[in-house]
Amino acid sequence: MRRIHDKMLRGQTRMGWLDSFHSFSFGSFSDPARMGLGPLRVVNEDFIIPGAGFAPHDHADMDILTYVLSGRIAHEDSLGHRAELGPDELQMMTAGSGITHAEMNPSETEGTHLYQIWIMPDAGGGAPAYQQLALDPDLGRGALAVIASGRQEAPVRLNSGTDLYRARLVAGDAVPLAVAPGRHGFAQILSGIAEVEGERLSAGDALEFRDTAPMELVWQTAGEMLFFDLPR
Repeated sequence: MRRIHDKMLRGQTRMGWLDSFHSFSFGSFSDPARMGLGPLRVVNEDFIIPGAGFAPHDHADMDILTYVLSGRIAHEDSLGHRAELGPDELQMMTAGSGITHAEMNPSETEGTHLYQIWIMPDAGGGAPAYQQLALDPDLGRGALAVIASGRQEAPVRLNSGTDLYRARLVAGDAVPLAVAPGRHGFAQILSGIAEVEGERLSAGDALEFRDTAPMELVWQTAGEMLFFDLPR
């Protein structure tokens, strides 16, 4: 099975300070065909105006990752962490048995563009935790490179049998995509244009697949992607 998640069919939340696009059902957006994929529950692309953000709120039993494309985001949580996150950094908050946090754009002049990702852990409860790591800008140049995982050595440790990869490509690069039987693949295009088996994907689109022969994502322009290798 292979299907493209058209960016124009994503849900959208628009407020005075936030424009958010939802690859899966989220908030008031409900689509039976977009209810998550294995433990992957949320892939939101957020645009936050200067000086605004998410006021303190609670989470439990979720791994929440933040990946900034431009601008910065300031994080505070009930564990006492206070940090700023920018491009080439990865943040993961393990909500565990419960955590309160806030995420704000600290700039008064520059907007923030980020992806927020929610992945269900293999087991609920446990102690909440926070990780933030600077990634080498060359990590994923021309090929998939793991940035978070619960199955293999990776910069950030997940609490599920999920592997998350990043790739940064130029025109002409071909990225092979495959997952083992019994697993899902999900490729989220962050920027640029690529083609797979004659179909075009651009920023905001995603590719979901399982039980398929290996395929290649061939890049028509420079771009960036995240790839999830997920248990069912």
